[in-house]
Amino acid sequence: MMFFLSSGEVKAQEGKFTYSVEKIWDKGTHAAFTSLVEFKGKYYITFREGYSHIFDQDGNAEGRIRILESKNGKNWKPILDEDIEGIDCRDPKLSVTPDGRLMLLFGGSMYRNRELKGQQGYVMFSSDGKTFTDPQNIVLNPDPVNDSNWLWRVTWNGDTGYGVAYGFGSAGRTLILYNTKDGVNYSQLKSFDFDGFPNETTLRFLPDGRMLMMVRRDADDRIGLWGVSEPPYKDWSISNMPLQVGGQDFVILDDGTVLVGTRSYFVGNHCKTIILRGTAEGGFEEVFVLPSDGDTSYPGLLVVGKELWVSYYSTAGVPGKAAIYLARIPLYALRKS
Repeated sequence: MMFFLSSGEVKAQEGKFTYSVEKIWDKGTHAAFTSLVEFKGKYYITFREGYSHIFDQDGNAEGRIRILESKNGKNWKPILDEDIEGIDCRDPKLSVTPDGRLMLLFGGSMYRNRELKGQQGYVMFSSDGKTFTDPQNIVLNPDPVNDSNWLWRVTWNGDTGYGVAYGFGSAGRTLILYNTKDGVNYSQLKSFDFDGFPNETTLRFLPDGRMLMMVRRDADDRIGLWGVSEPPYKDWSISNMPLQVGGQDFVILDDGTVLVGTRSYFVGNHCKTIILRGTAEGGFEEVFVLPSDGDTSYPGLLVVGKELWVSYYSTAGVPGKAAIYLARIPLYALRKS
């Protein structure tokens, strides 16, 4: 089935169910790396906007962070356009803090002559979803000495947030699990010494308190890692996933089904954004391919009523120009029958 993603809504029949995909942002040259949450009855999508995946035509990397707001998931309006001079702001992630604030976490990379010279995590907060605090540096304790300081995502469980940081240098194989009470100051819980250049890591929690972890790897066999741990999250059971993952997010349904959004690398330069289905024990299988192509992935997943909403980006239809899309897929089509 061939898809051409236009500016309007596209409804497609897939087997015995109907889903929809709508382009919600294409005003810049390259919009990517999404995150999606519900906050005080409204929906929020954040993403990076820049000239390309990293560099502009002059070799500069100065991405900016945007947030869109919607009351119904169809009509979106921009509420935040944030940049930091000389910094490539990227990988924004939204979450809701225990005290009821919208939290925006993102990383800042400093490039000179196309070479990465440094990185720093930033955080902003909003009590009303309209006005945000100025970006402030996150603080990792103890300060990592091996450049493993890219805190990629924070997931809250009760009054505590958890996230995994990684690095880009020669010591980049070290992952560090942190926790936080305020979203600004983070304390180390555990370090992981995986091979294969592990990096982007998503954490989620089961109702019984167990933490689930999905790790991207970009070297050796590149196969993703799946981890399970009970409190206090010091001892982990780690297994291989059946495929390489990238830009991944996942949610846990009320019946224990785990739905994963990730990039599929099976078709060379024609990557796709796909949905996997599994359980807390693993056993993942591909169940859905989103209309996507080329530079694509970094989905945000959100269960809304009887649907799974998926924000993601893709260069489908216009090579080199990435836009933001929102798909709505009925949950019954993704659960195991």
